[in-house]
Amino acid sequence: MPDVQAAASFVFREEAGRIIATLIRLSGSFDLAEEALQDAFASALTHWPERGIPDNPAAWIASAAHRKLIDALRRQATRRNKAGAVSHHIEVTATNDPASLENDSENEMLFPDDRLRLIFTCCHPALAVEAQVALTLRTLGGLTTTEIARAFIVPEATLAQRLVRAKRKIQDARIPYEIPPPESIPERLAAVQSVVYLIFNEGYSATTGDQLVRRDLSSEAIRLGELLNRLMPSEPENLGLLALMLLHDSRRAARMSSDGQLITLEEQDRSQWDRRQMQIGSEMLRRALKQRAPGPYQIQAAIAAVHADASRAQDTDWRQIALLYEELARINPSPVIRLNQAVSIAMGESLELGLALIDKLSASGNLDSYHLLHSARADLLRRLHRNSEAAAAYRKAITLATNTVEQNYLRKRLIQTGG
Repeated sequence: MPDVQAAASFVFREEAGRIIATLIRLSGSFDLAEEALQDAFASALTHWPERGIPDNPAAWIASAAHRKLIDALRRQATRRNKAGAVSHHIEVTATNDPASLENDSENEMLFPDDRLRLIFTCCHPALAVEAQVALTLRTLGGLTTTEIARAFIVPEATLAQRLVRAKRKIQDARIPYEIPPPESIPERLAAVQSVVYLIFNEGYSATTGDQLVRRDLSSEAIRLGELLNRLMPSEPENLGLLALMLLHDSRRAARMSSDGQLITLEEQDRSQWDRRQMQIGSEMLRRALKQRAPGPYQIQAAIAAVHADASRAQDTDWRQIALLYEELARINPSPVIRLNQAVSIAMGESLELGLALIDKLSASGNLDSYHLLHSARADLLRRLHRNSEAAAAYRKAITLATNTVEQNYLRKRLIQTGG
């Protein structure tokens, strides 16, 4: 039985997104597709211990889910005493010959473009970003409602309602289940990439809670990034996004101490960095840059690669990082990017100049509620031995931080300044 459960878990992890994408295309219903897939896995756990694990478990699950969906649509049509267009579409693909149905399912259920359609549907601009994230994780990611709610620290009932509203919006607004036309892809692809990176960031540095790292979320985002690259291999920003996530994630083991304390990039034991993962990320970045169409994810990946190239913190090429942030700010003039550029200037050129740039950003008020501005300012003041000012900035950062691990780190720094 453990082998059966392991086989079913592997198929769910690797193939559920692919299978459910086609079920949604066939039925036009997220709920019917999810129910059919769940029933198929339940059948596997019932039949496989008796009959053995099939040679192609994914095809078996796909075929079973296909049949479950047909049965559900037949029951639905019978209840309504009519067969809708969607039901007719799927009925004509079915035959009474199980072998023929299984062959149809295996060919049809593993059609990769269905996942691409589903990504664009989940990330349609008509949906709120929170709904895009939840729907992407629920369908393509295979996470349960409970898992997603726990990951984003929201009540399960709230998350469930968010999913219900998103599905209803897709149905009521008749959002097409399709890859958008070529002229719309750049705008829509940006939304897809943004959702994947948002998921990664929440896993890499959790906004709230008592854990800094949520490995399940960051790993899921990387998996979605890999999927996006397989489906659109010629898109350089997809490569850049995956490279960025891999380069950041390669440092995961060094970011926390054994007792759960945050370790800054400067203080990390770089021997714990995953060099193989860094090499893969760096190679992806090189492939992306060869296309000479740099975008924000490629530039951020280049910044991460500069950090990866430094065997010691003091060897970091901060001037190169500052230049990359300047280019990034040209594409996306965000105050957060300007903050990161100011920090790189402080580290590579002058603490005083970096602090002046941060103070200028602070005076604008745009980042007044952003705890990382105050923590960055506090760090530079500490390095300049202006301890009373540093303590005040650390106290401000602590009041704004919502993650317990970050709060503990800032309190430790506050104590070191005598505050």
